[in-house]
Amino acid sequence: MDRVYEIPEEPNVVPISSLEEDVIRGPNPRFTFPFSILFSTFLYCGEAASALYMVRIYRKNNETFWMTYTFSFFMFSSIMVQLTLIFVHRDLAKDRPLSLFMHLILLGPVIRCLEAMIKYLTLWKKEGQEEPYVSLTRKKMLIAGQEVLIEWEVGHSIRTLAMHRNAYKRMSQIQAFLGSVPQLTYQLYVSLISAEVPPGRAVLMVFSLISVTYGATLCNMLAIQIKYDDYKIRLGPLEVLCITVWRTLEITSRLVILVLFSATLKLKAVPFLVLNFLIILFEPWVKFWRSGAQMPNNIEKNFSRVGTLVVLISVTILYAGINFSCWSAMQLKLADRDLVDKGQNWGHMGLHYSVRLVENVIMVLVFKYFGVKVLLNYCHSLIAVQLIIAYLISIGVMLLFFQYLHPLRSLFTNNVIDYLHCICCRRPRRERVENSETSCEAGTTQSIV
Repeated sequence: MDRVYEIPEEPNVVPISSLEEDVIRGPNPRFTFPFSILFSTFLYCGEAASALYMVRIYRKNNETFWMTYTFSFFMFSSIMVQLTLIFVHRDLAKDRPLSLFMHLILLGPVIRCLEAMIKYLTLWKKEGQEEPYVSLTRKKMLIAGQEVLIEWEVGHSIRTLAMHRNAYKRMSQIQAFLGSVPQLTYQLYVSLISAEVPPGRAVLMVFSLISVTYGATLCNMLAIQIKYDDYKIRLGPLEVLCITVWRTLEITSRLVILVLFSATLKLKAVPFLVLNFLIILFEPWVKFWRSGAQMPNNIEKNFSRVGTLVVLISVTILYAGINFSCWSAMQLKLADRDLVDKGQNWGHMGLHYSVRLVENVIMVLVFKYFGVKVLLNYCHSLIAVQLIIAYLISIGVMLLFFQYLHPLRSLFTNNVIDYLHCICCRRPRRERVENSETSCEAGTTQSIV
């Protein structure tokens, strides 16, 4: 049977005749076991089961307030996860009643995981056989510091399995920052107030912490893939370990500080936290309004302006949820079709961590001087110092990653050290310019006299 070649409508896939430079034929990609899909499904089911168990315990103990918030965080993240999977797979335009029913009862990730496993088993049985429908894909790779264009064939089944992986990556971020972050923060707050940690709540917090760390790590990987879409990117174990350590320290220290601050001021802390979130939420829209640009109408095919607006609002909520607990690794740009600014944005990163460091120091000081009734058996000064040091270490690990471990750091016009050097030397340069201007003026005055 003759093989049929198709060129998908993607920015990184181009016709053969459109490029004149030399192309290296790469090996055809091999399918691998979908561990990430199984792990994401396990986290979703584990967190959902533990959250429902704690709802049952709170209801039995007549703790209506705690039960309501725990159930609300679970429901909101679960609904957003179902909508994400439906949107990525475009199920509304297909006749798939079973999948839609499973999404309706909040078990969409389970049926999607089964579909991915069936697709993998089908590929495994047909290993060695040529697929009749393949796509030609081209990407750049850095080999010995040189850009090389590589082309390879991607079968339809492998592309379908890759689409499942991409859908679960986005699902994990939705679950992490719109569900696990508020759930973990609230359960820590309840544990601090009640001065006890029952096994069910401990399991829920462990699942939430793993979900947040995993989602933040995926956030970095997806940011690199989006910014450098033309390149084939490979992250080694050392790079992934560095990102995981950076994100774990950053998120845990930030959330613990938020919990201690909230437990100290209680309802008085709500206006500060809400204002903080609203500033992050409306920042992209203010920049979009000030730029005078039109709303992008080509985010997705067959989308009306209302559908485009709904997508932009959902993306903005996710962006705000990420930046509330950690750095999003990219800057949202609503006027662009890709919705992100693909520049390196050292200034945006520096501004984010500077503001967050000041906020954390302020909240830690509030806990130190006013949190007498929160933790009576521990030294508040020691806790405050440890939290700030942990956050500073996370910043140091982040700078280490961008300086030495980033997979495409050779493409940076300026690295981290160059940016810090410019900031440190800006003031001395200004002083030298002012001194030279003053000396020139004095010399001119003397010559006139």
